Amino acid sequence: MDRSTESESFSASTKRRSPSRGWRFVVGALAAAALITLVVRATVVDFFYIGSTSMESTLNPGDGLLVNRLAYKDAEIQRGDVVIFDGRGSFLPYERPGALDSLAWALRLAGKDAVYVKRVIGVGGDTVTCCSPDGRLVVNGIPLDEPYVLDGNKPSDLEFDVKIPEGRLWVMGDHRSVSEDSRALLGAPGGGMIPVDRVIGKVTDVIWPLDRRHPVEGHAPAP
Repeated sequence: MDRSTESESFSASTKRRSPSRGWRFVVGALAAAALITLVVRATVVDFFYIGSTSMESTLNPGDGLLVNRLAYKDAEIQRGDVVIFDGRGSFLPYERPGALDSLAWALRLAGKDAVYVKRVIGVGGDTVTCCSPDGRLVVNGIPLDEPYVLDGNKPSDLEFDVKIPEGRLWVMGDHRSVSEDSRALLGAPGGGMIPVDRVIGKVTDVIWPLDRRHPVEGHAPAP
């Protein structure tokens, strides 16, 4: 074989190998990007869709929510915050969470039916009562102004008087007449009160659809 033949053979071999190397690089890059995305969604910031009407008109069906998973790393959950949480053990009293929930949620392999979004009305140590003589919720003896409640809804049709244990939350939807929330589970295991450690993160913004983009306000109720 002369040198020209050897050169042509080497060139053809290189051409055959190059596309394979290129595809391996692309696949590897995509796999790395997917892994980084999953880690970020499981630990830093996530995206959820609203599928119910229980938080209207603050959050509407089809809204895409930006959720800050680090919001409570160095801060306490506040009254008025809108939070995403795992309802197992409280809203789903006879189910218990597993150890790999964050990864499963990021992968969307599990947990979808156990995730809820509600507004925090009371935190550990609070007493929440319905209702004052003028029909408002009362937290620690102070009637609440609740501009987020859907127009035409009462603060609550159900009367209650609860003391919230430390490490738990009392949550309610903004569309009070249809929301299945802490009120619906009085008497059930956990009493409808959410363990703080089952909060996934704080809803900070509606980012989809584009014409509804807006920050989600906390509207903190009374101290």
